[in-house]
Amino acid sequence: MVWAGISASGKKPLIFVDPGVKVNKDYYLREFFQRVLKPRFKSHFGRRVWIFQQDSAPAHKAKEVQDWCKANFPGFISAQEWPPYSPDLNPMDYSFWSILESRVCAKPQKSLESLRHSLTREWDLITLKEVRAICENFSSRLRLCIKAKGGHFETS
Repeated sequence: MVWAGISASGKKPLIFVDPGVKVNKDYYLREFFQRVLKPRFKSHFGRRVWIFQQDSAPAHKAKEVQDWCKANFPGFISAQEWPPYSPDLNPMDYSFWSILESRVCAKPQKSLESLRHSLTREWDLITLKEVRAICENFSSRLRLCIKAKGGHFETS
């Protein structure tokens, strides 16, 4: 598994989870949030207000994780506030993962280490200009979703 984070002000280094590690709520809280993400977010955003959004993975929706995020992230969007199964409204899902997949899978990967190296290299090649453009596209996607009353919508 790999975790990535983006904002209009940049992207964070990829975080890889070793094969066989079960990412349950306890692991997610301890290893991701408390050990890695909270310090990164604090140094990146400082006192600025920012919004934290995640997908609907079981570890993300766990009550303990939701409570911790509400207490530690100023603009947290809870699982109850976010539409389920909404990849059209998550910049990582509607853009970044597909960019990485197309670039990394263009050449067969011979090992897990090769895959990690390729993912990191391609992630590092995504420019701040690209990140900002994708983040700025988010508000137009929200408008399209509202117009479609939460249903499927097409983008150009």
